[in-house]
Amino acid sequence: SLGALAGAIAAFLAVVALAHAVQGGAGGGRGTQAAAAIILAGIAGSQMFNALTAFTIARSANAEQARGLMFWLMGNLSGVRWDDVAPCVAVTLIGTALCLWHRRGLDAFTFGADSAAALGVEVRKLRGLLITVTALMVGVLVSKVGAIGFVGLVVPHAMRFLVGTRHQRLVPASALAGAVFLVVADVIARIIVPGQVLPIGVITALVGAPAFALILIRGARR
Repeated sequence: SLGALAGAIAAFLAVVALAHAVQGGAGGGRGTQAAAAIILAGIAGSQMFNALTAFTIARSANAEQARGLMFWLMGNLSGVRWDDVAPCVAVTLIGTALCLWHRRGLDAFTFGADSAAALGVEVRKLRGLLITVTALMVGVLVSKVGAIGFVGLVVPHAMRFLVGTRHQRLVPASALAGAVFLVVADVIARIIVPGQVLPIGVITALVGAPAFALILIRGARR
C-alpha cells in the first residue's frame, strides 16, 4: 500500500505538472481548453506509468508470474484477505467523509470553475485537495485488487439521473451503487465461463464502455 501511495502521488504530480505546462504554453486555458489539457495529460501519464509497470514485470518475473500479475492488474478479488479489508475501509470512509464535508463546493463546481470561484469557493485549493485524496484512495485500493475500470466513470453519472446533482445525496449513492456494481461484476466474472474466473476489469469494461458512450452522446445532444 505504501508503494501504491507513492506511485499515486508521483502520477498525480506528473499529470498536474504536464497539464500546467500545456495550459501555460497555450497562454493559460480556461473552460474546455483547461479540461482538454488535463485529459491529455492524464492519458500521457497513464501510458507512461503503464509502460513502467510492464517494464518492471518483464524484468522481474518469469512467464508464469507475469501472466498472473497481468491477470491481477486487470482486477481480481480472489486474492483479497481480511487483513486487506481494514486499510481499504479506512481510506474509503475518510475519502467519502471529505467529499461530503466539501459537498457545497462540489455543488458549486457543477456550474464550472469560474462560477464556483464567483460563489466564494477556493477553486485551486479545493480541487487540489480532492484530487489528492482521490489519488491516495485509488492507490491503496488498486494495490489490493488491481485496476478495475469504468466503475468510477459510469456509476456517478447513472446516479445523477436517479438522485440528482446535489452531492449530499450523490456521493453516498455513488459509493453504495459502485459497491453493488462491483460485487455483481465479480459474481458474473466467476460464472460466465465455466471452470474459469475472468478479471473483473473485463466485465466492468464490457458494461461500462457502452454505457459511458451513451452518456457522452446524450451529453453532446443537450
